[in-house]
Amino acid sequence: MNFNVTVLGVSSALPTSKRFPTAHVLDVHGHLFLIDCGEGTQIQLRRFRHKFSRLDNIFISHMHGDHFFGIFGLLSSLSLLNRKNDLNIYAPEGLEKMLKSELSPIDIEQLSYKVIFNNHKKGHSKIYEDKRLTVEAFQLKHRVACWGFVFREQQKTPNIIKSKIAEYNLSIAEIVKIKYGADLRTEEGKIIKHEELTRSAPKARSYAFCSDTVYLEKIIPYIKKVDLLYHEATFLHSEKKQAKLSYHTTAKEAGILAKKANVKQLLIGHFSARYKTLDDLQKEAKKEFENTILASDGLTIEITS
Repeated sequence: MNFNVTVLGVSSALPTSKRFPTAHVLDVHGHLFLIDCGEGTQIQLRRFRHKFSRLDNIFISHMHGDHFFGIFGLLSSLSLLNRKNDLNIYAPEGLEKMLKSELSPIDIEQLSYKVIFNNHKKGHSKIYEDKRLTVEAFQLKHRVACWGFVFREQQKTPNIIKSKIAEYNLSIAEIVKIKYGADLRTEEGKIIKHEELTRSAPKARSYAFCSDTVYLEKIIPYIKKVDLLYHEATFLHSEKKQAKLSYHTTAKEAGILAKKANVKQLLIGHFSARYKTLDDLQKEAKKEFENTILASDGLTIEITS
């Protein structure tokens, strides 16, 4: 089953000819979850072959234009395509007010579908859950209120060993109970342990998204041991002063945080347009956390547990 993320844009506030503003799309078992929506996101979705019809949930981290300016065009295009399904947007409350204002370039009430707004709450909270996935939001520290997200695949129940079904003539009710941890008592009174009847399901996978923020260790409990951590790395550490002034993180700091959180893999992005090449940012992060990769427009990572 799919659990992969495609990077649609890696640039910070100023896009370049090769780097779009921030947006990621997470594919969970064929269902798409859009994370941030910088200018041009709908173009990137088409370019990298993600079907609009599979997108039902959008998560916006904060109200800076490089993270949400693309939503106006995307919502309009979805209506032109005669979308009917509801669209859920999880965002700071300012986005709902903006999209419903008289100055908005689109009329929310005239779209072909319903937009359901879910405003972020302060602190840490679960904001989404279905049979495939849970999503938690937690606050970062930026110039405006900003949230990070952790996407966790729901842990599947163990698989019944097929030969055991015939061996013990298991009923549907017994199979269900065993999958959820019960032992089997045979007609003779013998107890067959749950572990003897099942094979463990693959470990659930996880993805954390953190952009934009200063270096912030208090988020470690929320991202600890995730399989893939995306963290902004806007500047090299030689420009730590500028990073601090603009409430951003350096590549070195992103590596330090990944190490302290004991994540499996680090993906860095949100690069300043001043950097024409990005190798030095990766090298800096890798000195702190070896398993670091550079985000690039169109990069798809299959997340493994």
